[in-house]
Parts: sequence; structure tokens; C-alpha cells
Amino acid sequence: MSFEAVIREQAPQVLGVLVRRYGQFDACEDAVQEALLAAALQWREEGVPDNPRAWLLTVATRRLTDQFRSESARRRREENLVVMAPAGDLVAPPADEERAPDRDDTLTLLFLCCHPALTPASQIALTLRAVGGLTTAEIAHAFLVPEATMAQRVSRAKQRIKAAGSTFQLPPPEEREERLQAVLHVLYLVFNEGYTATSGAQLHRVELTAEAIRLARGVHALLPDDGEVAGLLALMLLVDARRPARTGPGGDLIPLAEQDRALWNAGYVKEGVALVTRTLARAPLGPYQLQAAIAAVHDEAPRAEETDWPQILALYDLLAGVSDNPMVTLNRAVAVAMVRGPAAGIDELSTLDKDERIASHHRLDAVRAHFQELAGDLAAARASYQRAAKRTNSLPEQRYLQARAARLA
Repeated sequence: MSFEAVIREQAPQVLGVLVRRYGQFDACEDAVQEALLAAALQWREEGVPDNPRAWLLTVATRRLTDQFRSESARRRREENLVVMAPAGDLVAPPADEERAPDRDDTLTLLFLCCHPALTPASQIALTLRAVGGLTTAEIAHAFLVPEATMAQRVSRAKQRIKAAGSTFQLPPPEEREERLQAVLHVLYLVFNEGYTATSGAQLHRVELTAEAIRLARGVHALLPDDGEVAGLLALMLLVDARRPARTGPGGDLIPLAEQDRALWNAGYVKEGVALVTRTLARAPLGPYQLQAAIAAVHDEAPRAEETDWPQILALYDLLAGVSDNPMVTLNRAVAVAMVRGPAAGIDELSTLDKDERIASHHRLDAVRAHFQELAGDLAAARASYQRAAKRTNSLPEQRYLQARAARLA
């Protein structure tokens, strides 16, 4: 396992143990960040230790101890400790102990970050930072806001968590639904960042997609009858199933229509289809279930040419009715183009040009370029591909879009 993967896996677990023991979320998060910095300096020289979690926990605890030297700080810590956890939780389990989903510190931390004292945007931002391990810049890109704005949002969220005096345990059933939508959106964003990294040389960040799926499984184990939880897990499995065929030997992006479907993860496809089939039969429709159903139609087609686009368009029509999201409109336009022709697809994009949430996003230009190419307007398509390439920070996407443009020269 790479250094980055170890950090991604262990950091939220260490933070969870510290918050369980000491409370004071902001101080614990700062201590973990200092421990991660120390690990970055030492582990790259000496290698990852046999028990990285214990190493990080020891270093982070020492950092906290430095902050808790005064007698008044000691008393506050003891009082917080009593408030923060039941008696049975005062002693943290061993760092390497395997836990059931409802005793996973990472999952508990996930719900803590989605505290009702925070706005939905702050819940998501804090969880992406503390649990997902994304940088402030990556979170800002996901929210389409400046990095400085996101840094302030994360800082304020930590202070509100501290002021709320929340307990480090899973919320009771009557409060879980209140936080659940933010939790699911967090996992959705983490997965998307892993499946298509917003920047860098690699298209995928496998550690993020794996963590999002792991946490989604944990939430599903807690709430097995919730349709949207099952839908999100199914969506992740059905989309991640395509990852082995999504890049070539050199890391170049391969679009869905050109992928070798024999390389797809058949186990994930089977599990995802079964999940979404069960939940559609018994739960009220929600956006994650509908997205999973669309993914299932794609994955069940033996060849791209056999994709049931009319069914996909019908599902997007339903999705548009429950989710006011420009990405839904963009993806629906693809289905419209496949059913009614590229000119109809181009017409569907016109409403997005005035939508500030997506007007400058590279995907809008890329989709328009594809429609223009299908319609035979090669000069316009080339210009749109070039514009899309300039608007993405992902090197694999840049190379793909530039190659499409060059082919039309």
C-alpha cells in the first residue's frame, strides 16, 4: 500500500480515537494534521512503520498533551471526556482492532461532521476534510467556490462543532435521518473525486473510491431499509465496475462507448444491479436510486450499440423531476442526443449556458463538442474540444480532449 493510501485510511481512524477520548474536535484535528506532517517527513525516509495507526496516534496524542499542560486545561479535558462518551467507551479499543460497521470510528466521525448545528454546505465541507481527506483546494473545486472561501467554511464548521458540545457516538435513530442526506452527498462527492480526479496526472484516485464504497457499505449496514442509501451504494458499485477499462496502458482516458466491457468488474455489476433492483421495488424513488438505475442500464448492455437509450432518457426525465442539478440536465442532454439526434442534444444545452454553476465547466464544452462532431460541424467541434481541454486540470482529460480536437484538424 502506498504512503498516500496509508495516510488516507488511517487519518480519520486516528482522529476518531482522539475525539472519542478527548472531545475538542478542532484541537484533535490540528493534532492529527501535525502528526501527518511528521509522517510525511519521516516515513518517506524510513518507510511506513509496521503499525502506522499506532504511530500516528502516539504522535498526535503528544501534540495534544502539549496543549493540555495547564491545570485548567486538564480539568476541562476530564469534564469533556465524561460528557463525550459512555463509560464503556472511555477506553479506546486497540488501533488494529476490526470493528462492525456500527462501531467504526470513521463512520461515527462521518455523522459527527454532519451535525445539525452546521449548514448543509459546512457539513459536507468538514466531512470531506476530516473523513475524506481531501485538500481544501479539492473541496473548493467540488463546490465551485474560491479556496479561501472554503478554508473559512471549514474553520467555522470546526468551531461550531466545538461550541455544540456534541458527543462522539452515532446519533439516535430519530436524528439520523436529519443528517443522512448530507452524509450521502459527502460520500457521493468523495467517490466522484476518486473516480475522476479534479487535477493531476492520474484519472483515478482509487483510495478515495474504495473509502467511499467502504463507508457507504457501513451506512447501508446501519440503515438496510433506506432506499437512497442502497441506491448510492449501488451507484458507486456500478460506476466503479467500469474503472479497469476506463484507461489505457499509458493512463489515457477511454470513453464509455469504446471500453472493453470484458474488463469490467462483473462482481460489482452483479451486486449493484441486485441492490438497485431490490430498492426500486420497495422504496420511494430518490435521485441516487434513479442514477443507479441509469448506471445499471449501461452496465447490462453487452455492447455500447445495444444500450437502451430510450429507457435511460425516461429515467433521466424522472431524475430531472426530483433533482434540480445542472449535471443532471447535461447528462440528460446526452440521452436526448442519442434518442433524437445531435441537434436536439445541442438545443438541450442552451439552458446551461446561462447557469453559473456549470457555464464554465469543461464537461459542458466537451459534451457540446461531441454533439457538434456528430452533427458534422467539425470546425465548431474542434474549437469546443480545445476550450474544454483548457478548462480542466486533469491531465488525462486534457490529453483526451486535445486528441479529439487534433483528429478534427
